[in-house]
Amino acid sequence: MNPKQPNSLQRLAHRFAMLRPVSALLAVSLHHVDKVVFKITKGKHTLAELFLPMIQLTTIGAKTGEPRTIPLAGIFEGEKIALIGSSFGRKNNPGWYYNLKANPECEVQFRGYSGKYTARETEGEEREKYWQLAVAYYQGYAQYEIRAAHRRIPVMILEPAK
Repeated sequence: MNPKQPNSLQRLAHRFAMLRPVSALLAVSLHHVDKVVFKITKGKHTLAELFLPMIQLTTIGAKTGEPRTIPLAGIFEGEKIALIGSSFGRKNNPGWYYNLKANPECEVQFRGYSGKYTARETEGEEREKYWQLAVAYYQGYAQYEIRAAHRRIPVMILEPAK
């Protein structure tokens, strides 16, 4: 299930996506486009795959109790999936973060695979390990960290539910 490291075309796309105006546009539009592409391809692809390995994460809303599905970048390590709550360096943590904190049980779809997972927030050395994996794959996270210096970007780990 692990995706490969980015190729030269993806690294070029990463550089473009890191630009402040581009990431600001992606922050408000990419998830809408990805939902459409995901539906058209019957759950197999998203546009954002040009940049990062993408999953479809279904959480339970922290306030509403309703299911919420959103395409997100996932950093894979074996069966674990790290999610970086960068929100493109915006002011607040993303909504999915609060959903997972309130209801850690979730579902992941990735390239036709679907499974149940349990989320937890990382701290200390574990957080640093997954943060470094994420930055090694996509340097934009380091830019987002600078933009979001007023908050600590959360790193969540999804592990297969037992």
